[in-house]
Amino acid sequence: MEALKLCLSVLITGGMVWALLPIFIQFMHQRQEGQQILEEGPKWQEYKSGTPTMGGIVFLPISLLISSIFLLMDPENFLPAGLISLMIFLFGGVGFADDFLKLKYHRNLGLRAWQKASLQLIFAAVFLWAYNYEQLPIRLEIGDWVFSASWLFILFAIFWLVGFSNAVNLTDGLDGLCGGLSIIAYGTYAWIALEQEQVAIALVCLAVVGSLLAFMIFNHKPAKVFMGDVGSLALGGGLAAVALILQRPWSLLWVGIIFVLETLSVIIQVAVFKTTGHRVFKMSPIHHHFELLGWSEWKIVLVFWLVGLVAAGSYLLIF
Repeated sequence: MEALKLCLSVLITGGMVWALLPIFIQFMHQRQEGQQILEEGPKWQEYKSGTPTMGGIVFLPISLLISSIFLLMDPENFLPAGLISLMIFLFGGVGFADDFLKLKYHRNLGLRAWQKASLQLIFAAVFLWAYNYEQLPIRLEIGDWVFSASWLFILFAIFWLVGFSNAVNLTDGLDGLCGGLSIIAYGTYAWIALEQEQVAIALVCLAVVGSLLAFMIFNHKPAKVFMGDVGSLALGGGLAAVALILQRPWSLLWVGIIFVLETLSVIIQVAVFKTTGHRVFKMSPIHHHFELLGWSEWKIVLVFWLVGLVAAGSYLLIF
């Protein structure tokens, strides 16, 4: 019965996204609503300007709806998995507000940085309140050391949720890149959840995987639609929530290694440039660096997918 639920969560979410996304794309074209490319961004990506965005408002609600229906069939295990769904929804809300303002004013600036960060911090606090309410373990393991101080866990969890939400968002710069890596990551955590007999959490992860598989039909190069911040911020926040609830927070550093490298490339670029006036990379995030080295978009995406897949597979084999 559990296996049937897991399979159905993938098939139903995938089927619904596959059926509804073309309607959304057509609607966006009729309204002439599309992505605005940053002026300081790569000039060779200007042709993408006007491509419908906010695809996340199709695949996220579907994955949350279907997973919630299945979770309600087993209410005893609803809350931990429901908390993951809540984080996906709330961080997706931040992205929706950001995307909506961009489209409304036809500009690349949506929420200001402090507004986005404030909302993310508030929602991270909501997660911690619910986490504590569920009496889930409040401890942080670093090697052989185990820290049980609540304040340390709180600071770490907030940093993890906000940090990975933005890390996935930074990765969403090439057609199919973020979607493919998210499928790998959520699929990996579904596997880990099943090993821990956390079927409800696996169900949420697989519902996301199913919706993303259908989304990728329309998001691979040349993309007919982008997921927008509503998709990428939600996916990142959800991944951090899954890792925390499964008591595997550090696993994200390896399973999500591309997200980490994309973020580090931006941090290093900004820090070195402000300190020395020189650039380490031709452009950050690092996928743009490889574009300027002459790599095709498809080559970058495939190589990054392969790195993510090898990292995820090796984590499952080793740990």
